[in-house]
Amino acid sequence: MPKMDYNQLLVRKPVYEVGAQAVGKHKGHQIPSMTYMSNALVPSSNTYVEVSWIYDVPTPNPYVFEHAHNFNEIVMHIGSDPNDPESLGGEMTIEVEGQPLTFDRTTALFLPKGTKHGPLKWKKVTRPHIEMTIMLGCGDFAKAMPGRDPDSK
Repeated sequence: MPKMDYNQLLVRKPVYEVGAQAVGKHKGHQIPSMTYMSNALVPSSNTYVEVSWIYDVPTPNPYVFEHAHNFNEIVMHIGSDPNDPESLGGEMTIEVEGQPLTFDRTTALFLPKGTKHGPLKWKKVTRPHIEMTIMLGCGDFAKAMPGRDPDSK
């Protein structure tokens, strides 16, 4: 059996595609964000992973609006304080099926396919933190991002 070259599965450099049309129009968060996994980067991975830094209250706020996906999604907000990694370094609210969820700690939120979520609003940012979305069963940018249109209000 031939030996697998696992370098083919390692993404060393992301693509910058989410929000590329909004460069210069947004503040407080990394735009465009970094895509670290997709079928374009690792064929047949069938997973979409997008990461961005939040370093101030984003403007516009919100920039992620209510939407639903045809795929299961995990949304993580990860604090950057090595002395208190559970502290988010901010406070935010996301609505899930109309129910507001407010948090100021590092979190992971599982959203089953078809679950309406958003808008996502930051109340404050005191320390940079990471926002990461993981779309399971979806390896395609266009299918993964129906709710993020940085130019719409």
